[in-house]
Amino acid sequence: MFMKRIRLVVAYDGTNYCGWQVQPNGITIEEVLNQALSDLLGEDIKVTGASRTDSGVHSLGNVAVFDTGTRMPADKISYALNQRLPEDIVVQDSRQVPDDWHPRRCESRKTYEYRILNRRFPDPTRRRDTYFLYYGIDVEAMQKAADLLVGTHDFKSFCSANSQAEDTVRTIYACSVRKTEDIITIRVTGSGFLYNMVRIIAGTLLQAGTGKIRPEDIKEILDAKDRSAAGPTAPAHGLTMIGIQYEE
Repeated sequence: MFMKRIRLVVAYDGTNYCGWQVQPNGITIEEVLNQALSDLLGEDIKVTGASRTDSGVHSLGNVAVFDTGTRMPADKISYALNQRLPEDIVVQDSRQVPDDWHPRRCESRKTYEYRILNRRFPDPTRRRDTYFLYYGIDVEAMQKAADLLVGTHDFKSFCSANSQAEDTVRTIYACSVRKTEDIITIRVTGSGFLYNMVRIIAGTLLQAGTGKIRPEDIKEILDAKDRSAAGPTAPAHGLTMIGIQYEE
């Protein structure tokens, strides 16, 4: 049978899922995609994702691939698949890629945003995708701290202690902190991220924004290469994967 490889761009609200990767303790994005694709194409389909987002984390553009013998045109699979998916998972694009193309082995830039709702009272319409904080936050201090994360560093201090990663060196291309009305957005673009890295960055930048650390302390935190040196892991629901740019 002639096989072809299909790339999907997948958006989802992660509120009701135990993350991306299939696991025994709850329903995941990967599991739902596998089931819907297998039903649609009449084959046993297993997708491979670019980013294994955590429980509760959202995405506007995660990438996954799978191999299939279907005759259905690649660009039509997204339309047919969306008819079978729940409303909180939507495929944005489907296309054929070379048989050896792999979403985690190609040079890429991943972008995440962490959003903080900073106002007197919570906004119930933003409860799923922002982390609510009522107290004053110094966005300028957060940006000064964020600037020191840009570049190639050992991010061991910003990696969850139970991570299996052997190499903790990563490159951050850009890290910005902006406030628009009552939403503070931390936007990070990098070559790749360690387990919980963006959420730990967010938690640490918030410490700079509330005066618990000085912006320049980021250098010492990086040098420590110790998870306990950095700030807390910010809650998952404030994090959204914006997308992945591949160097085609």
